Amino acid sequence: MPYASNGDVDLYYEVDGEGDDDRDVDAVAFCGEVGFGPWQWGWQHAAVAGPYRTVVPATRGTGDSDAPPGPYTVGQLAADLDTVLADAGVRSAHVVGVGLGGMVALHAALHSNRAKKLALVGTPAYGGGLNPDALWADPGDPAALEASLRAAVTDDFLDAMPDAVARIVEWRAAEDADRDAWEAQRAALREFDLSDRLYEVTNETLVLHGSDDAVCPPAKGQELAEGLPRGEFVAVDGAGHLATVEASREVNDRILGFFGEE
Repeated sequence: MPYASNGDVDLYYEVDGEGDDDRDVDAVAFCGEVGFGPWQWGWQHAAVAGPYRTVVPATRGTGDSDAPPGPYTVGQLAADLDTVLADAGVRSAHVVGVGLGGMVALHAALHSNRAKKLALVGTPAYGGGLNPDALWADPGDPAALEASLRAAVTDDFLDAMPDAVARIVEWRAAEDADRDAWEAQRAALREFDLSDRLYEVTNETLVLHGSDDAVCPPAKGQELAEGLPRGEFVAVDGAGHLATVEASREVNDRILGFFGEE
């Protein structure tokens, strides 16, 4: 089980897939939403790990990564990502991010030459454009974990997929941040604002946004895409904040098509 060390913070990550040696971009890296463990990328794994190597870090404070005292910053989280990619031997990677993870991807695009194309889901240009408080639940309280999913996905998904919901609750109990770590990540959202520097992000960027996102209004994603020199906005009809979960087939197809794997 690989760990990378950013100073005194040990970061757990998983790598899968062999990718294509003839491709200029080595891998696809995933950056998660505030408080959520690596479980959130289970719907992308099988689709992406074939054509690409996948790198899935556990954000500091989640999973098997260390949870140092906060507050954290988006810059620290982007440095964590860079450390993990270097440890995995990845020269360059497309980056997929949700919410806070999308902000980490944007920061990485500005400050690291490893980041190539970006696929951002439920992401605004500034932290105040996203209100994640309803996503929080104590990992030790299964009922609260299930109830808080109503902020992440639509009621239609919850009603239609009870077995998936039960598995998500188990995964969240094992991997999600406790209250202190969640607040430390939440602080990174508060300090992030790239609204007046979007023109500097020249990476090709696909902005996907659930049409029923209750955490980050779709208008915020559209605003982000319009502010990026090479941004494209796509609404995912009928999906909530975690469109990666409840509309995974459409999201995966769009991401792979954007990255160049039709």
